[in-house]
Amino acid sequence: MPVFRVSRELFAAFPEACFGVVAAEGIPPREPDPSLESALRAECDKLRGLFKSVQDVREHPGVAAWRDAFTRLGWNPNRFPSSIEALLSRLAKGGGLPSINNVVNGANVVSLRHVVPIGAHDIDSFAGDVEIRPSRDDDTFTPFGSAGFEVVPPGEMVYVSGNQIRTRRWVWRQSENGKITASSGRVFFPIDGFYGKTSDQVRAAREDLASLCKTVLEAALVTEFWVDAGSPEADLSVGV
Repeated sequence: MPVFRVSRELFAAFPEACFGVVAAEGIPPREPDPSLESALRAECDKLRGLFKSVQDVREHPGVAAWRDAFTRLGWNPNRFPSSIEALLSRLAKGGGLPSINNVVNGANVVSLRHVVPIGAHDIDSFAGDVEIRPSRDDDTFTPFGSAGFEVVPPGEMVYVSGNQIRTRRWVWRQSENGKITASSGRVFFPIDGFYGKTSDQVRAAREDLASLCKTVLEAALVTEFWVDAGSPEADLSVGV
């Protein structure tokens, strides 16, 4: 299993950053679970009723924390919304979320329930350890649904394994590399947040997601981690 590591550059800019992590192994391939599809519809319906406009979404504390972070990094959050803002804005506009597969559906349920960004990455596709660090000249990014590379300027905060960028702009846009399919049996779920703003929600989401991996996804092994400035990396083979 790889190590998950957060760079000193990120903690220098955001000493309050914190990460709940779930790693699940031995997830059996299964058809979409009706209970997960129902839970996803219920969360979408609840939030669609709560948020009547995109502005309502932007004012939610869980979204506002990321808009502030992106602004501090020099990114326009209107042009580059965090993944949780993008999900909620879609619902506020009257849309929904499709059923993809059990892992993605489960991650989306927990993300919406706690209003936190949750990534889902196929561990078997990693090219080494997984890190959050500034991008480098030799890093590559394949946009979701594409076969070609996209140029990423050096210095952008990214999720990366080896030189393969998995998520651009921290929690903005995930790559085609490492996407979850129905046969993904080992999955890395990072849940990103900030002490004093969303850390309670991150902890609750981590526990909720770990339970879902055990009881609904039927993973053979589920481990949990907490990463912050005082403990900037986690060996995904040794949980807590």
